[in-house]
Parts: sequence; structure tokens; C-alpha cells
Amino acid sequence: MIKDNPEINCELAVIGAGMAGIASALFASKRGISTVQVGLTSGIIFASGLIDLMGVHPISDGKIWENPWKAINALTSDIPNHPFARINKDDIHKAFEEFLAFMNNAGLPYCRYENRNAKMIMPVGSVKHTYCVPQTMWNGVLALEKKCSCLIIDIRGLRGFSARQITETLKTSWPALRHARISFPNTDHLEEVYTEPIARCLSLSENRKALAQIVIPHVKDASMVGFPAIFGIHNSVEIYRDLQEMIGVTIFEIPTIPPSITGLRIKETFESQLPQKGVRLLLQKKVLKVHRNKGGFVLDIGGSDTEYTVKAKGIILASGRFLGGGLHADRKQIRESIFNLPVFQVGERKNWHSQNFLDPKGHLINMAGLEIDNMFHPLDSLGKPVFKTLFAAGSILAHQDWLRMKCGSGLAIASAFAAVNAFKKQV
Repeated sequence: MIKDNPEINCELAVIGAGMAGIASALFASKRGISTVQVGLTSGIIFASGLIDLMGVHPISDGKIWENPWKAINALTSDIPNHPFARINKDDIHKAFEEFLAFMNNAGLPYCRYENRNAKMIMPVGSVKHTYCVPQTMWNGVLALEKKCSCLIIDIRGLRGFSARQITETLKTSWPALRHARISFPNTDHLEEVYTEPIARCLSLSENRKALAQIVIPHVKDASMVGFPAIFGIHNSVEIYRDLQEMIGVTIFEIPTIPPSITGLRIKETFESQLPQKGVRLLLQKKVLKVHRNKGGFVLDIGGSDTEYTVKAKGIILASGRFLGGGLHADRKQIRESIFNLPVFQVGERKNWHSQNFLDPKGHLINMAGLEIDNMFHPLDSLGKPVFKTLFAAGSILAHQDWLRMKCGSGLAIASAFAAVNAFKKQV
């Protein structure tokens, strides 16, 4: 057996395997840039599968926007250092078109309204404003809009999803909503069931038939039926269509709490598709050290010891914040974990957090991150680019609170697009 060459040469190294990392690798491959991606993939399975663009601003007012593009205009006017302010709006459109085209071709199609956010039912009955919704969930958006006669299916033993709570929370505005609890086929003896084994079971047609037969007696006058997101991993659209035909009414998925099948779908889709586009994946590995050389950078990559040496002309740093390991906080300051780059942070540590954990204004630490210029170069303490071919994308960027602003995936996709195009111009 031939061992992997421990030395890899490429034009671009993408550090990070979250949404910004996979988007960066995708956009780079589409531009013919030889790319290596390195990072831990565990974070992406916490994704709901929904793709936000921009939903809330100002955070302190909790103002929810129907039109995400108008929300971006208001946001960038109020916070001119927000990363969205450094991206031409036409480029945000192009980034989404390119990303969604890839997802569609890879078998994970998305639906959206071009100029407004959709409303999506969440697993405990709350309603989320989001921009792009997996096709397998889109009928849930329509059901919520129409308030039609709808049944939500609960599965015994499945934690973190409550059809009863969804119904109770929404019944005042949606009286034609009801729920039914079933046992997934061949799980009556189990106290707990999990989404991943169920999703993999549904790859077999006989299991889909068994599930349909259990659900049909509960349908009655319902014109739509909602399920927790369990419609397979690699062939979700096929399973969704097959079940819909068997049950005889329109169906849809509802996101579950993480770790989620929808996040796993995105992870496994990119892991299978990116190598076909020429991206070298070094996943579940870390960047242990980075050196500068005449041609760019040398990265030592591995677990605890160096397993690969990657020589790259440029780097996109998409390593995330604290959960992803891109940022680290000690008692005095926040620092960037790989290059030890300066990090924007507000005042002393005592000012990073509000006294109230659920403070509607959020916590100032959530605005921490890397300062960048219009080419998405991280800046040094004097406001100058640290390196000509070092770029940053995603949640590691400063002056944004992606979680409360409801712009996480949109920011990841758009900033990855901007960073890749900036790299392309400079090499």
C-alpha cells in the first residue's frame, strides 16, 4: 500500500471545516485554485440546515427583518466595520447563487424567496426567520403561511423534538394544527431512539413503507404532515418524495436540536464532493504550526505530531471562534490561536459579559474577532495587513454577532467568496 506523500504543495490552504471553510474550499476549487482544507468537522453537525442571511438588527431591539437585503443596508449603516459592509451586495448575491447551485447539483436543493426571509417552524414550536430552506422542509414554510390542516408527527423515544409542544405553542394562531405520537418501525422495545440510525434506516424502501403504514391512520383530514428531520442522509429528496407518495399528502421536515441530520447531510455532501473537484481534505487534523517561507507558508499538520507538511502560497483562516478553536480567551485577553494575530475586544475582561446571561443586548465578547481590510486581510496592531496572502472568513471576523443577528451561514458564505476572490487577484 502506497502511503500518502507527507509533503503537499498547493496554492491555497483553508484552515477550518465549518461553513466558512467548506465554502472557501468550494469557491477556490471552482476557480481552478489547487486547495488543501484542514480542520475538525464536528462543528458542522450542529447546523440546523437552514441558511440565514440577515434577520435581526439592532440586537438590543430584537427587530426582525422580513427583507434581509434591507436589513444588511441598515446594519452596515449602523456598524460600518461589520464584514458585510466590505462586500459588494452583488457579490453576496453571486456567492449565494454559486453555493446553492453546488448544493442543488449535489442532491441537497434549497428553496427561498429572493427578497424576503421565510418563516420556519423549529423543534419546540418557536418560529425562525431564515433565508434558504432545504427543499425537504419548504412545505413547512408554506404550511405555516397558509395555516392549513396539518399534522405533526412525534416519535416515541426521540429527544429534543416535541410535536405536542409545537402544537401547543402555535395553536392560538394555527387552530388546524394537531399532533400524533408514533413508534418508529421496530423500535417499540427501545426507551430512546436517535435521528442518525432512523435516517439511515429510511434509506431502505421497506422501512419507508413500514413508516408510511404507521402514519397513514393518523392523517385523517390533514392536508400536510410534518416530521422531525429524519429523511435520510445521502438521498433525502428521494426519501421525502417516496414517503410523500406513499402517505398520499404533502409532507415536510422540521429541524431537530443539534447534533442534527441536516448538519450531517451538509458535512457528508462536502466531504464526498470536494475531493471530486480537486480539493485535498485533511480533516480531523489540526494546524500545529505555521512558518513563513519565500513562496508563502509552510504548515505542519497532524494530531499531536506532524503528519503532513503543506506548502501553500496563501491561507484563508476560517477557524471559527471559541468553539471552533480559532479564538482563545485567558484571564486578560482574547487571542487568535494559530498566528497569534491581534484580536478586537472591548475593554477589560469584566466588560466582556453582561450580568444577565440572556441580556437582549448580547455580550460584548460576541463582537470580538479579527479586524480586516476590504481585501479580507487580517490587520496588525497598526491597521496594516499582516501578510499579503493571508485572509480571513466566517465567524472569526470582528464586529458581528452572527448568532443574535441571524446571519451566520450568510456571513460565512459571503466572506468566503470575498476572501477567495481577493486571493485570486493577488497571485
